[in-house]
This record gives sequence, C-alpha cells and structure tokens, in this order.
Amino acid sequence: MNRSVKFWGACAFSLVMGSVVQAETYVRIAASSTGGSWYPLAAKMAEIFSTNIEGLSATAVPGGGVSNVSDVQDGEVEIGWTFAHTAYSGYKGEGPFQNANEDVRFLAALFPAGFQIAVPASSDIHTLKDLIGKRVSPGKPQWSSYDSFQQIIGETGFTVEDIKAAGGVINHVDYSDSVALMKDGNLDAFATITNVPQASFLELDQTMDIRFLPIDPEVRDRFIANNPGYVPVTIPASAYQDLDADIETVGARTILVVNASVPDDLVYEMTRLLWESHGDLLATKSTWADVSLPEAYSGAAIPVHPGAKRYYDEMGVKAAE
Repeated sequence: MNRSVKFWGACAFSLVMGSVVQAETYVRIAASSTGGSWYPLAAKMAEIFSTNIEGLSATAVPGGGVSNVSDVQDGEVEIGWTFAHTAYSGYKGEGPFQNANEDVRFLAALFPAGFQIAVPASSDIHTLKDLIGKRVSPGKPQWSSYDSFQQIIGETGFTVEDIKAAGGVINHVDYSDSVALMKDGNLDAFATITNVPQASFLELDQTMDIRFLPIDPEVRDRFIANNPGYVPVTIPASAYQDLDADIETVGARTILVVNASVPDDLVYEMTRLLWESHGDLLATKSTWADVSLPEAYSGAAIPVHPGAKRYYDEMGVKAAE
C-alpha cells in the first residue's frame, strides 16, 4: 500500500466541533503545469482553504488531467483537477488508465473546456488529417489533452503513429514551450483541451497570425456519441482577435476529484469554501464566471464524496436525472 494512503489511515484527520482541524493537516491540490489555467485557481483555492480552516495547510502542485486522477487514487495528492470524461475513464480503468481508480470521488463541477487546435494562419493545415506529417504539440503523455487528441484523431481515421510515419513530430511539451516553438516557426500545430479563451492562445493570437481548426460536424457528433463525458462546444468568434467566425469543436466539463479517505467533515468545509469564495476565484481567473453552484453535479459520472454531497443537499443542489 502506498505510504501516503497509510498516512491517511493513521492520522484520520481529527476534527473538533465546527470542522476545525486539531493537528496540522496537509492537502495537496494537483492542477496543471504552472503555465496552465488550472494552476493559479488551484493556488487560490489552497490559500482560501489554509486561511479559513484552522490547522490546515493546503498547497497547489503541478500535474495533468490523467496523472491527477492516478495521484488522487494513490494518495500522492488529496484533490485533483481533471475532466469529467478523464475521471470516468480513470474510475473504470479504461483508456490511458491500466487499473481502476476506485478510491477517486467527485467533488465539484467547474467550467466547461473546449478542444482547441491552433496553426499559423499561413499554414497548409485546414483539416485534422492535414496534421499527418506535421510538428504537433498535443500535451504531455499524462495530460488529458494528449488523451483527447488521440481519441479525436482516432475518430477521424488516423493515429499519432501515422503522424510520425509521415515525417511528423509529436512534441510533448507544456503550454509555454508550445507557444515559444510556434513563435519560432518550429511547431505546426498546438492542440489542447482548456478554457475558452486561454492565455497561451491569446498570446499567440496577439503576437502572430493564427487560425483554429474546426472538427467536422459528422466526426464531432460520432465522437461525442462514442465517448461519454464529451459535449459539443463552440469557440465564439469573439474569443480571439484572429477569428472571423465561430469554430465548432468538442469539449468537457472541468471537475475536481478527491480521495475517498479524506474525512467527510473536511471535504464538507472545503466544498463550502469553494462555493462561498466565488468572487475571489473570479478575480483570479475570469473563466470562473462560468462556474455555477446549480451545475455543481454536471459531469458527475463517478461516486460523489459524502462530504461534498452533504453540502449540496443542504444547498438544494440536485444531480441531473
């Protein structure tokens, strides 16, 4: 058994009345790379939890959508940012997961994210199949973005190996390096699933001419039907200055997951603070404007942690039928 998991059983997070932690307790929140959209929000959450729960020390750590699910399961972190479809795959042990992650619990649904593929405006890439033989940055191996990229191009009829066999290169780098590579002319396409608009794409949009690839409606509809957890998403023309029309793509709900062994009272307090701190989180990232308590169960395809459920029951939040 993982040492971190043993630690949970040993300390049991002794709580006094009012959900105040007696002994110092540590909560790690796995987000994205430091250049991603999740990280600053996770850091603000850690600050809110640490400030308002006595004896609690919370911190944000880098991560990725796939690895965060595995790390929550293994007790390497207590809370993880991911996507609804990734959490479902992790719980079942499907897709990029070799084993079922049955100790992962749903905590909250946040904002929707869209799959975005940017290419230089002068590029000869106009469809997904045009990526064959090109230099593509689809995210690191343990990121949800790379998993989504493989699924989407698979639905289109080709694979990462086909890209490489035609002389293309897959760059497993973070957002910052993807932006730098494209600016320098060393990258043909940057793909990731993230909020709309997103800082890295905004930077590219403001410093060079770019386009965004649409997903063929037939492919999109078939992909969504075959992959639970995905939804249709439209990137509005207003999102980026280089857009002159809406872009149709796919997306998923960003969610938080938590280890089942985290005590109910502590999860209840963190859930309450999460929703009562809307203004602070909105000031951190404008994306938080799309986070809504009535939608707290959106994408909840795995068991909900009892501590979170208690708060939602008190607030009258109901899961979709």
